[in-house]
This record gives sequence, C-alpha cells and structure tokens, in this order.
Amino acid sequence: HHTMFEMLGNWSFGNYFKNEAIDWAWEFLTLRLRINPENLYATVFEGSKDDGLDFDQEASNRWLKWLPADRVLMGSKKDNFWEMGETGPCGPCSEIHIDLRSQKEKEQLPGHSLVNKGHPQVIEIWNLVFIQYNRKSDGSLESLPKKHVDTGMGFERLCMAIQGKQSNYDTDVFQPIISKISELSGIAYGTDGKTDVAMRVVADHLRAVAFAIADGQIPSNNKAGYVIRRILRRAVRYAYTFLKQDEPFMHKLIPVLSESMGETFPELRTQQELVTRVMREEEAAFLRTLETGIRLLNQIIQAIAAEKKKIIAGVSAFELYDTYGFPLDLTELILREHGLSVNRQEFDAEMEKQKQRSRSAAATDTGDWVMVSGNEEGRFIGYDQTETTVTIARYRKVNIKNKDFYQLVFNITPFYAESGGQVGDTGHIEANGQKVLILDTRKENDLIIHITEKLPDDPSVEFHASVDNGKRNLTACNHSATHLLHQALRRVLGDHVEQKGSLVNHHRLRFDFSHFEKMSEKEIRNVEILVNQRIRQNLPLEEKREVPISEARQMGAMALFGEKYGDAVRVIKFGESIELCGGTHVKATGTIGFFKIVGESAIAAGIRRIEAVTAVEAEKLIYEEFDALHAIRQALNNPKDTLAAIGKLVNDKAELEKEMARVEMNRLNDLKKSLLTRVQNRNGINVLAEIVEVSTAAALKDIAFQVKEEVDNLYLFLGADIDGKASLALMISENLVKEKNLHAGNIIRETAKEVNGGGGGQPFFATAGGTNPGALEAAIKKAVSYIP
Repeated sequence: HHTMFEMLGNWSFGNYFKNEAIDWAWEFLTLRLRINPENLYATVFEGSKDDGLDFDQEASNRWLKWLPADRVLMGSKKDNFWEMGETGPCGPCSEIHIDLRSQKEKEQLPGHSLVNKGHPQVIEIWNLVFIQYNRKSDGSLESLPKKHVDTGMGFERLCMAIQGKQSNYDTDVFQPIISKISELSGIAYGTDGKTDVAMRVVADHLRAVAFAIADGQIPSNNKAGYVIRRILRRAVRYAYTFLKQDEPFMHKLIPVLSESMGETFPELRTQQELVTRVMREEEAAFLRTLETGIRLLNQIIQAIAAEKKKIIAGVSAFELYDTYGFPLDLTELILREHGLSVNRQEFDAEMEKQKQRSRSAAATDTGDWVMVSGNEEGRFIGYDQTETTVTIARYRKVNIKNKDFYQLVFNITPFYAESGGQVGDTGHIEANGQKVLILDTRKENDLIIHITEKLPDDPSVEFHASVDNGKRNLTACNHSATHLLHQALRRVLGDHVEQKGSLVNHHRLRFDFSHFEKMSEKEIRNVEILVNQRIRQNLPLEEKREVPISEARQMGAMALFGEKYGDAVRVIKFGESIELCGGTHVKATGTIGFFKIVGESAIAAGIRRIEAVTAVEAEKLIYEEFDALHAIRQALNNPKDTLAAIGKLVNDKAELEKEMARVEMNRLNDLKKSLLTRVQNRNGINVLAEIVEVSTAAALKDIAFQVKEEVDNLYLFLGADIDGKASLALMISENLVKEKNLHAGNIIRETAKEVNGGGGGQPFFATAGGTNPGALEAAIKKAVSYIP
C-alpha cells in the first residue's frame, strides 16, 4: 500500500455486469499484458448468514471458464464484500491475485494457501466490485434496480508484476526517486534494512505530498491539510533518524518526481516552484519541532533517571505527540537508546480519549431516505428564478451533535447549493399557512439537499419556495468581485497567480492565490483601482451554459480551484475576465458598487489570502472610517493638517516617555543604593528581604539583577504592591544554589501561596504573583525561613 497510488479501473452504471467484467479483466491481463495465467488466482464472495446472502455462484461459474477450480477461491465478507460506509451502495467483489514467487517456492508451497495471507509476493492486483445492494440505516440490504461494476487495480503493483520485481519500490516508478535519495544522503540503497525502509518511506510520501500541494491542498492543522502535514512529517522523521538528514532535503527530490511523472501529470511541472517552497518550509518547521521534542524528551529522561525509573508516563509521551507533533515511534526509539520505555497503556488511553472527543464533536446519525413522490429530483433553476412552486421528492432525518435536522430534496429548486467557494442559499418554503425555514443548501452525491430544523406537517403538498434575495444578491456581488479580483491580481502581480481557494458569502469575500511574497501597499492599491474601474464600466454578464469544455478552454476560460468539471460547463465572462463557474453572479458589474481590500496575509508557503468587501459592507466600512477620522479631528480641535497634528502628538508622547524613563531610572538607582545599605549577613550569606515601591514587575526584576551585580553570596527576596496585586522576585547567587542546594523556583512557588498566588523559575532566579498584597510581610518571613 502507498500513501498515494494510481488506480486503474473501469465502470459500468447498468450496462454490463459480472460476466463481462470478469471476461475483460482476464483478457486484459493475459492477452494484452501477457501475464502468465498460471500465476493468477481469483476469489469470490462466500456469502454471509448475517446478511442472508448466498455464495456468489454467478462470479464463480464465470471464473471457472478461465481458471481451474483450485485457483477459484472463496473469500470472506471482510475481503470480498465492498461497502462505502455504514449505509449506501455495496456488493460482493472478486479479487484477482498474482503469485510472483520463484518456481522453487511455488513447488514447495502452492499459491492458493497464501492468498490474502499478507505474503509480499502473493498479492491482489485487481478488485472487481459488483454493486448490487443498498445498505439501509437499520443494516438491512435492498437490491438495486440497476447493477453496477466498479473495478480498481493498483498501477504500482501491476508494474511490479510486469517488470518481474519483488517490490513496488524496485520498479521504475520509484527507482529514480530512491536513487536521488541515495545520492543526497550518501547512503547506498540495498545495503541496510533500516535505511532502505527510510528511503522507501521518503519516496512514497514525497509523491503524496507533492501531488496534494500541486492540486491546491496546503499542509495545515485541520482536515485534509493535517493529513498532508502528518504524511510529510513522518517522512522527515525517517530521513532525520535513519538517513541523518537534519536539514530540509525532501524538496530537492521534486525535480526528479516532476521529470518522472510530469508529462502525465502536468500540474507537477506548472506548480513545481510552489510545491518546492511549501515542502521546504514545512520540512524546516518540523525539524525545529523535532529539536524541541528531543530537548523536552531529554528533560523527561533526566527526571525519571533521577527517580531511578525505567518507564515514562504515557501522559508525557502523549503530550509530546499531541502538543508538539513528536511521533510516538521516535519517542520510543530514543528511549530504547537509554534503556527506557513508554507506558503504552496510558498513552493508548490518552489517544482513545482524544478520539472520543473527535467522534463526539463530529457525531452524525443519518436516517434512511423517505420517498414522497416519484418526481424528478433536484433540477436547479436558480440562475433564472429565485422563487417557484416545488414538491418534496424525498427527505430524511439527521442528528448532528444530539440535535435533529431534516434534509429535503425537491423536484426542482431555486436554492443554490454550496460549491465553488460560494455558500448555500437560505430562505423558506411555505404551504397551508406553515413556513419552514431553509437554513442551508448543500450537495451530496449530486443531490441538492435543503436543510431545515423541522419537517413540514404534510410533505406531500406543493410548496412555494423562496430564496432570501437580500443575501443572494450580496453574495452575487462578492462572487463576481472575485472574478474581477483574479484578473486584476494577474495583471498586477503576473500570470503565475492562480486561485487556490475562495469563500463567498453575503458579508465578504476571501480569495486565496499563489504568490511568493507579501503584496506591497502600492500593489494592493493598484489591484483595488483595477477592480473598481471594471465596476464603473458596468460590464454586462455574458453567460454561456452547457459549453463543451474543450470549447471553453479555447475561449481562454480559467478553471476555479476545487471545482470538478464535466464535459459541458458554464462560462462566466465580464469583459476580459473569463472563468468556468457554477455560482450566481450580478447582471452587470455596476451592481457591485465598490470594492475594498481589508486584509492581505500569508496562509501557507507560496499562498496568500485577500479578504475584501463590496456593496453594502463596503459602504459601512467607508462610513466607519470617515466617522473615525471625524472623531480624531474633533479630539485634536480640528487642525488644518490632521496628519501633521497626529505626528506632533506622537513625537511629544515619545519625548515624554523618554523623560519618564530617565526619571524612573534615577529612582530605581536611588532605590538600589538604599537597598544595598540594608543587606544583612547571616552565616556568610548576604540577605536582603524587603517590600519595595516599583510600578512594574519588570522594574522589580531589574532591581534584583542590579543588586546581584554588586553583592556576592546573595539571597535577595523583594515584594511589591503593583496595581493592587502582589509581585514577588527571588534572586540567589549561583554558588549558593550549588553549595546550599537551594532552588529559587521551588522556594517562590511555596512562598507565593502566602499571597494567594503562584509562580516559578530557574534555580537562581524566580518570580511570582498573587491577589493579596496585604500578605507581603508574611511572604517575606516564609522566604527567609528557607535560608540555611
């Protein structure tokens, strides 16, 4: 298995079934690819008493046409029944396995005894899935009216079979990458098991991460981005531990990957610079994490060594993993080098707690669809109409985080379903005096689903459906503005700019794009000017529906990130801006009113984000800014030159702060001199324990360090009432820390309890705070009591 692999296959949506799929699979493998038939085995579903399913006799009979009976094997539900989830389409499958062992090994042990037993040379290369049932929420199965075929064959495994190799990594799919890893690391491939595995992990994970980034998925701390980040970090860890790579190096493999696969997957070449930058920065960041994790783990090792223990707490290992991203296997590896181990039971318990929290946060219970009418389902008419008469074709109940919702599917709908970065429409349906609010509109398996908090009393009647036009129109302004923004960015920054994501709602727009440095104020202003010029030109919307995608490409239409396009597409044109887009738009750009960028930032290496407002929200922003400017002028007594007046105010403040700093410095110097006269010697230790008047905790710390510079063998404890809170500082000379076994952090932690507070620090210096400054004298007595 790989983190990324190429899946080959064929599909039938009711046009052919088991016999044809099996015949063509056999033909392709044995006649087209000339794989020796003697090496092939097939498995068929043995049936399931729990589901009331019989042995798949149809598939077995067909395989017996091509294979002897001892090479047509029965498979369990686990191996030979495919399901997409707890509910939905499913059915039996027939796997094709190949025996790649030597002839001698085959003679010693027949291949049929190794099928589905995990043997590395007796492997599945093709799975023929026969989708003929639908699994309902109660676990029961119902037959589908049309029988489907969906087959999947691993390209890498097929290459291994054709090239006669013993591993996918020995094929020409992986060898160019592995050779480059060997060159960069200076370690020969094939000489050591651990380094070989590390090279394979790096080569495999490199492909997954590179393809994901090229497709626009940037590593992050949530959702799909987190998966990509974890894959990359696992590879970095292997390279760090076994290949001795303590600096970013995986990004250096991108040219080899691009050379190998770039012709078939051109996005690898067009996005090569982006992929390289993102991967390099991610590697560097995690290598810093590794350093931090190793430092923290060393502290844990020292602590348990002092306690003469051999096992570190699972909670500590989990904190390294969960908080710092430090892999458990690396923790265990380092511990083994010190003769230590992790309490895995505790670690697993913490991991299970986290999983339970995640499951609870995302818990969704989905009921079965209830069919209301046999009408056509879900045709979208919202480009032309925002209200119409509809009927409910089907509905189902869902429970999300213990709250019930309903999902409705209409025969036709004016509601736009969330896609292409545009949020779904809201609104209502109404019948017989009952109004039901549509909270959101989404797509699922090509169905447009309308989400409500309640089900209409009578789902079978006709309803008047109405979109919230206010939100729809403002959303359209923002969506059309993203098209103008995209064009303006390419004009100002260059043609390398490509959309990498967007979010469009009735409040604002967000636009993510590829660019490698922060935009200057001038560039931002130029983009705004260009967009607003297009708005004032009142460019009409030119919309073309059902355009062949090849024709749309010839028109110069740009595809939007994250969208999947069929053979026919919708083209949106505003002047020179031409994009493939399924969203809703204004009839002419003048409707947008005004465009203003409110933020520009980095969200990942090589990816920038612009946030902007239009229409009503842009007006609000302008009014707020003018109101703020008016208030500033009034506060400054309406000067003729507001900027000059503000500049003078800032300069005056800076001068005043300098003067105050000089006064404070002199006062602290006088305080230090006064404190030095009150030092008392106790058994060779110079003790100073006083309540002082300072304005900040920083000043308290400064005084402590100044006194330390002038007094040897010092034990200094200072307390102060700062803004009604107690502040404490404890300074102990380093020689006393060693000779008298003192620790300022431990002492002040106990002393702070007197003032209802807490603190800590290093052995020679520590600070604390508390809520009861009236107990400072008691804190001083407690601190002094620790002097030996």
